[in-house]
Amino acid sequence: MIALADEENVVAAPGKPGARHIIAAAFFFSLAIFLVTVAPSTEIAWVTGILLLTIYLFAFEIVSVDVAAISIMVLLGLTSLFAPLMGLEKGLVDNRHLFDGFASNAVMSIIAVMIIGAGLDKTGIMSKVASYILKVGGTNETRIIPIISATVGFISSFMQNVGAAALFLPVVSRISARSGLPMSRLLMPMGFTAILGGTMTMVGSSPLILLNDLILTSNKALPPEQHMDTWGLFSVTPVGVALVTAGILYFVIAGRFVLPRTTSESSTTGTSTMQYFRYVYGLSYNVAEVVALEGSKLIGQKLDDIETRERIRIIAAKLPGDSNRIGPGALARDASIQPNMVLGVVADPRDIDAFTEKFGLKKRRRLRSFADDLSSIKAGIAEVVIPPGSDLIGKSAREIWMRKTYGLALIGLHRNGETLREGDDIRNMPFQAGDTLVVHTPWNVLARIEKDRNFIVITTEYPREELRPHKVGWAAAFFTVALVMVLFTDIRLSVALLTGALGMVLSGVLDIDEAYSSVSWKTVFLLASLIPLGLAVETSGTARWIAEQVLLIVGDMPIWVIQLAIAVLATFFTLVMSNVGATVLLVPLAVNIAIGVDANPAVFALTVAIATSNSFLIPTHQVNALIMGPGGYRVPDFMKAGGIMTVLFLAVTILVLNLVY
Repeated sequence: MIALADEENVVAAPGKPGARHIIAAAFFFSLAIFLVTVAPSTEIAWVTGILLLTIYLFAFEIVSVDVAAISIMVLLGLTSLFAPLMGLEKGLVDNRHLFDGFASNAVMSIIAVMIIGAGLDKTGIMSKVASYILKVGGTNETRIIPIISATVGFISSFMQNVGAAALFLPVVSRISARSGLPMSRLLMPMGFTAILGGTMTMVGSSPLILLNDLILTSNKALPPEQHMDTWGLFSVTPVGVALVTAGILYFVIAGRFVLPRTTSESSTTGTSTMQYFRYVYGLSYNVAEVVALEGSKLIGQKLDDIETRERIRIIAAKLPGDSNRIGPGALARDASIQPNMVLGVVADPRDIDAFTEKFGLKKRRRLRSFADDLSSIKAGIAEVVIPPGSDLIGKSAREIWMRKTYGLALIGLHRNGETLREGDDIRNMPFQAGDTLVVHTPWNVLARIEKDRNFIVITTEYPREELRPHKVGWAAAFFTVALVMVLFTDIRLSVALLTGALGMVLSGVLDIDEAYSSVSWKTVFLLASLIPLGLAVETSGTARWIAEQVLLIVGDMPIWVIQLAIAVLATFFTLVMSNVGATVLLVPLAVNIAIGVDANPAVFALTVAIATSNSFLIPTHQVNALIMGPGGYRVPDFMKAGGIMTVLFLAVTILVLNLVY
C-alpha cells in the first residue's frame, strides 16, 4: 500500500531544482511521450504519465513527499473537470471516491497502531525493553541492529509489519538517546526487517493471507489435473527466514556504507545543551563511566575527599549486583568508594582523564551501567537560581547536603559575572540571592524542584516524561485484546486495532490530546493521498498492460528468468499500488504463464505474494513511510540502501523458492 510515517514525523526539506533535476525531468518527459505513443488507450496514456510524474517527484524531492502525494491526488481529482480537453469520457478517478483513502483500512490501522504504541510507551514498558536490549547489546551498532531486527522480524511474522515497526519505534528512539547512535542508523534496519518478517508465515502479510483464496479461485478455471494445493501456515517459512537473515547480514556488513547519519525531530542529544553552557559559562563538561578496580588507590576514600581536589563530581554509583544509586537520597558526601564500584562522573574531559589515570581506574568508552539513568532523556545539566526569600540563602551546598537532599549535583556557581566550578570550593560557599547554580540532575527531580519556593528553575526545555506505570495492566490488556482479534478473528484489521487504541484512551493510559498528538498526520496524508493513484493504475488497465508487455519480452526464456520477471513486476507494482491489488492482478497472470511454460503454478503464485513485500526503494510502503520522519531520511537514502536490498530480496527469493520447492 502506498506510504506512511510515524511519531514526530519530519519530512525532509525539498531540494532546490538544479541541472540534474532538469536532465531527469527531460528524461521522464521523453519517456512519458514514448509511452503515450504506444499505450493502447488515452486513459492508460494519462495514467502512465501521472505515474511517471509521481516517481519523478518522489525520486528528486522537488517538493516534500507528502506535498507531492497531495498534489497527485488533487491532479487526479481535476481530471474530472478537464476530461473533455484530455480526450477522456470521464475523470481518471471518480471524485466521489477520491478521498476514500482517508477512511481506508490501511490509514485507520496506522492511526490505531500509533496510538497503541504511544500507550505502551507511556507505561514505561518500552523503556524496559530498550534497557534490556542495551544490556545485552551494549552500545555497539553491529550488536544492537541484529537484536532489534531479529526481534521485530519475528513479531512481524505473526502481526502486521507496520504494527511491529510502530511498536518498536519508541524502543529504538530510547536506544538511540541512551547509546548515542543516530536513529537513522537503527530505524532503517528495523523497518526493513519488519517488512521481511511478513514473509515468514502465511499470516504475516495481506498478500500471503489472500494467496490461498486466489489459488482456489484459479482452480475453478483449471482442469482437475492442474489444480493447485493451498499453502500451509509455515510453508513459506524457509523463504522468510532466508530473507530476514539476509537483511540482518546486509546491514551488519554494509550498514556503515549505506545507512545515513541524519538528525531529526525525534533525535535526542545533549550536544546543543553543552554548547550553551560552554558559551554562557565557559563550562565544558562530559559525563563518563569509570570503574574502581581492585587495588586502585581510590578504594576506601570518601566522595568528599576527592571531588573538590580532583575537580570532578560523582553523580551515580553502582556496586556489582546492586541497583543504580542516582538522585535524591542515593549519594552522600560521606559515601566511600568500594572495589569494582562503577561511578558516573561529570567533569571537564581533561579532568576526567587525569582522575582516571591518577587512580588507575578503568574508563569505559560509552555509558553502560548508567546508559539509561544518565541518558539525555533522563538527566542532564540545568540552571537554577536562588531567589530572594529562599530558605537556602546563607547556607552552602555542603551544609544542606544538596546532592543527597535534592538530587542536584552542583558543578558550577555563577555570581557577579564570574563562573566558579568544581575545584573552587563552590560547595562551601554560602548561597546569595541571585546565585545561578549549574547542576547535573535527573529531569524528574528538576520537575519537582520547579515547585520548590527555594529555587527558580531557568532550564525549562527538557524532556518531561510523565510515565504512568500504574496503567501498565490496562495497556497490556488492550494491546492483547487487539492482537488476539487480529490473529484469531476475521474482523477488519482497522477495527481490531482501533479497539485497542480506544481502550488506551478510555482506561486513562493516554488522554485524548495525547492520542491525537501521537499520530503523525503527515503520514496519514501521505498514505491516503496516494491511494487514488493506485486505484487509477489498477482500474484503468495500466497495470495489466505493463505486465503483459514485460511478459511478452521474457516469454521464451528459461523458467527461472520468467519467474524472476514476475517477481520484478510484483516489486514494481507494489511501489505504486496496494500490495493486495498487485497480488490480485498478477497471481492469475502468473498461474497462466506457469502452466504455459510447464512450471509449477502454485510456486509462481507464491512468488507474486512474496515479491509484493519487496518495497524498499521509495517510502511508499507503510513501514518505510513510518520511519521516514523519525529517522530523518530522504528519498535518496531509501534508494541507496533500498536499491541493494531490492536486488538482494529478488536473488534470495528466487534461489530459495527453486531450491525448496
